[in-house]
Amino acid sequence: MKIMPTEAAQAVHFDSEAARGVTGRVVIGRIDGANNFCMRRFDLAPGGHTPRHAHAWEHEIFFHAGEGEVYHDGQWTRVVPGDAVFVPGDQEHQIRNAGDSALTFICLVPAGAPEI
Repeated sequence: MKIMPTEAAQAVHFDSEAARGVTGRVVIGRIDGANNFCMRRFDLAPGGHTPRHAHAWEHEIFFHAGEGEVYHDGQWTRVVPGDAVFVPGDQEHQIRNAGDSALTFICLVPAGAPEI
């Protein structure tokens, strides 16, 4: 069993045209013996965003703090703490911070997908 604060996981920072102001952490993954899923935490700084992309695997997202927007089907939808999003495989998506504080979310992906 593993119990830890999510912010204690090693941080990886992304700051480019594609992904601005993003900090990602693998909270539970392969090195923990998780054979089916990977749990990741992401923090997007104000003005930050993930890249717009699609991939073969599904993933589930739970928004913990801040205000954001999720791009899907050609439009943006507002998300707030407590919201959950399911992204099916091969669906184009993107997340951006729409507030003045960090947007924090947990993202689960299946084994075999890149962990970060």
